[in-house]
Formats: sequence, C-alpha cells, structure tokens
Amino acid sequence: MEKEVRVRFAPSPTGALHIGGVRTALFNYLFARKHGGKFLLRLEDTDQSRFVEGAEAYILEALNWMGIQVDEGVGAEGGECGPYVQSQRKDIYQKYVQQLIDEDKAYYAFDTPEELDAMRERLMEAKVAQPQYNSITRMQMKNSLTLSAEEVKTKMDAGEPYVVRLKVPRKEEIRLNDMVRGWVKVMSIDVDDKVLLKSDGMPTYHLANVVDDHLMGITHVIRGEEWLPSAPCHVLLYDFLGWEDSMPQFAHLPLILKPDGNGKLSKRDADKKGYPVFPLDWNDPRTGEFSIGFREQGYLPETMVNFLAMLGWSPGNDEEMFTMEELCERFSIERVGKAGTKFDIQKAQWYNQQYLKNRPEADITAFVLADAQKAGYECSEEKARAIGQLMKERVTYPTQFASEGKYFFVAPEEYDDKVIRKKWTQEAVEVIGAFKNAMVAVEDFSAENIKAAYIGVCEAREIGMGKVMQSLRVSVTGQGGGADLFETIATIGKEEVSNRIEAAINTLADRVKA
Repeated sequence: MEKEVRVRFAPSPTGALHIGGVRTALFNYLFARKHGGKFLLRLEDTDQSRFVEGAEAYILEALNWMGIQVDEGVGAEGGECGPYVQSQRKDIYQKYVQQLIDEDKAYYAFDTPEELDAMRERLMEAKVAQPQYNSITRMQMKNSLTLSAEEVKTKMDAGEPYVVRLKVPRKEEIRLNDMVRGWVKVMSIDVDDKVLLKSDGMPTYHLANVVDDHLMGITHVIRGEEWLPSAPCHVLLYDFLGWEDSMPQFAHLPLILKPDGNGKLSKRDADKKGYPVFPLDWNDPRTGEFSIGFREQGYLPETMVNFLAMLGWSPGNDEEMFTMEELCERFSIERVGKAGTKFDIQKAQWYNQQYLKNRPEADITAFVLADAQKAGYECSEEKARAIGQLMKERVTYPTQFASEGKYFFVAPEEYDDKVIRKKWTQEAVEVIGAFKNAMVAVEDFSAENIKAAYIGVCEAREIGMGKVMQSLRVSVTGQGGGADLFETIATIGKEEVSNRIEAAINTLADRVKA
C-alpha cells in the first residue's frame, strides 16, 4: 500500500507571517491535496528569546483567510503526533541528542562567544573563505573531543555553559535529490558542525526539525531556498539517527525577489514602494511599527491564492486564473522553477480586479454597503447594488467604491478644470438647463428614459449627443469621466441631480465660454 503523503508548514512565531511564508504554506497545502494527503501545522519556537505574543494567532488567521485548512497540528482537533509546538517537546529531543553523543556523532562544546569570535578572526586573517567550526577547527577549540573525559565531567558538574554540536565527517560526499533542483552534492568539509542543542537546553532548528519530521511521519519537506544550505546537515542527521530509509523528499522553493529582480523581497523594500508583504495587518509589539496587510488593503483571498501560486509555479501553458480547487488538481512540484521569481504588485492588482468584478452581485453589493458605511455615507441596498454594478470594473479593491464613486453619495465641491476650460460654453449651459427640465418630467426614472430625454433635447437644438455630454457629466459628478452617465443619473436620483445641475450652472456662471 502506498504511503500516505504528509507535509507540514512549520513557521516560527517570531512575528508576522511574511508573504513568502504564506506561499510555502500554500504549496505544501496544494501538494497534500493533490496527493490526497495531510497538511500539518507545527510551530517551531525553540528560540524563545524571539517569541512574539500574538504571532501564533496571526498565523492561524492568515491561513484561515487564505482558505488553507489544517488537517493536523496547531489549530486542528486531534492528531496522534502531538504536541505540535516544539517548546512543548523539549524532553523528546534529549533522547536523540544523547544517542548521537553516545555513538560519537555529536559532542559537547564549551567555547565562549569570545573564543568563537577569536577563532573566526584567525581564519579570516588566514584568508579562509568560510570561517566555521568544522572537522578541522574543532580540534583547536574547547570541546569533548579535545578535553579529557574528566575535564568534561568537571565542567558539566560545575554548570559551565555548553552546546552540543554535530560531528560532521571530514571527507564525505553528502547527496540530496531535491525535487526542484535535482541532485545537490556537497563535500562534508564545507559543512560546519551545527549546534544541535543550545546552552539553555532547547534544540536548534536543525535537530528539532529532523526529529519532528521523522516522528510525525512527514513524507515531503517543501520549504524556501534559504534552507538549502542547511539540507546537508539534515541529511547527515537522518543518516546518523538511522532514519535514512524514511528521510522525506525535499523540495526547495525559489526565492521571491524584489520587483526589479535585484535580491530577495523584504519588508523594507515593500515599505519604500508602498505595497504590503504581510497577508494581514500587523502591529509589531516589539517596535510599535504598523504594516498594512493584503486583506486590509482590499485584496481578496482568492486573489492571493492565485497570485502566490504563480510565484514560482507554472501550469505549463498561458492559463493564469485558477480557483483553489483547480490548483489542488493541477499543482505539481515538477512545474516549480529553480530561478527566483519577481514580486509584481501590478499583477496582484490585476488578479484582484478580475476576481472582484466576477464576484456575485450580492457580494459586490455588500462591499459597497460596507465601504459606504465606513466613509459615513447613507446608502440603501438598492443604491449599493446599482453602484456596485456600475463601478465593479473601475475599482481594484472593494475598499474603493466609496472613494472612486464619491459622486454617487455627495455633490461635487469642485469641477474638472480641463473640461470647464474647453467645454463649458453658453450652448452647453443652455442644453444642460433644458435637459434638467426634461429630466424632471420623466416619470419612470430609468437610464433608458433619461437618455431618451437627453436625446430629445439635443435633437430639438440640432446638436450631436456628444457635444455637451462631458459638460453634463461634470455638472453632475464633477469629473470628466466615469461610469455610464445615464445609469449614474438614475442611481443618484432625480431631485439630487436636478439640484446639482442648478448648482453647477450658478457656481460656474463666470466660467462660461462664448
């Protein structure tokens, strides 16, 4: 029987979940669903000094907003592999640390921070390309390989701080068949003796990650490219612990790059350009800094799913629009590229426009009502429905209906100067005034009947419809362009439009061109 696919998303609760982390979660989720497997959520909080209150709740809310459902772990009921928070698994790791030490695959190191700095400085002065604690330098340091057993015991009995390091072989080829990058080969001399257990008794990411993945039956590890340099250490750990036959398959996702392609996307870059990199609003309790989220800026969850899926993955053709269900069916690690992918905020906006205009009428009406209420405008459901259908292809976010369609709610306080200078003629004023009178007489105040009244006025004066259309629009909305004018007039209402036309004629009396 084929083994059940089990993947995990394992963020650290050290702050807001970056958009790159959300993409990693999404790719894991799509892979699990494609293969009928399980998606686990585990919190890797071994670095307690960096723990941020509220980060766990933020992660869960972000995944929920995106429609990423956790099958097992944090935020899900049940699960036989818990606890799913690493700080609660401290005792579990001790067993494996001791096994590695007993089998001479790990060792105690008592080096102080000052001694470590001095070692690195010596190596840098000697022009060593990668100054690190490895199979060569460890023999000049203070550890259980250079100290006698009695000295080690004395130091430990005295409570002297120590860490446990992995004993990496000196001359060995470490191989990893990555699902994205193919075979990755590294010589062990280039791998440092990673710390496995810190001086506070907590494991590092390297040990906890491998132990937890094994005990939780993880079959595939899909993570960012930044973890590729750590992969040889993890491969060694699987081998040293006797788990090489059950080692998961690895897939290291390409970096998400700045829009110009020059380096990895960061919060600082986004702040400079004015776009978000977090899924939800984030108030950093450490710095007090506020960062707007994609959700609060008006992006729809289906936009983010589609947009992020295309950051590194390709369907193999020109298709761009996919629902979550379609992605679950189509997703394939083989279609994930190796090269970094540029973060294109304009593409995200395009996706949002597509999904917004195709939302059901009821959803769009609700967006208009909510936005109008937030702006302090009174709006009936009937009016909101009309505004939504007129404006849905003219906005990028559902939070723009009230701002971009302000003229639906309030009379203009100023008028498009370009139109006034060129189009506000005596003839235009006379036609607009005549239209106002004809419009008032329209009983069934529909766009069709309003347009018929306007045509009648123009024909009576033997002028083309378009000659004063822009002036009429300016008198009603203050703008030179916008949604269908007669639908707009019908939505605003007869009395209000009549008052606006009269106000414009009076206000702009001294701007009339001969």
